[in-house]
Amino acid sequence: MTEERRPEPKRAAWIVILRIVLILLFLLVALVGGAVVGYVVFGKQDASDIWQWATWRHVFDLVFAP
Repeated sequence: MTEERRPEPKRAAWIVILRIVLILLFLLVALVGGAVVGYVVFGKQDASDIWQWATWRHVFDLVFAP
């Protein structure tokens, strides 16, 4: 008995691109949501401070301080 291989249907390129874009968008939303929850809920700070450069510079200095 020999098995005949059926050709696998090719996915349309736009479906693959759409999936990648949706995953990247979801990751961006999760990153922003995590920053808001961490900074506002746990840190008890103002939400507008998340978008200031000084806040992220301070976080960078804390993480990579010698």
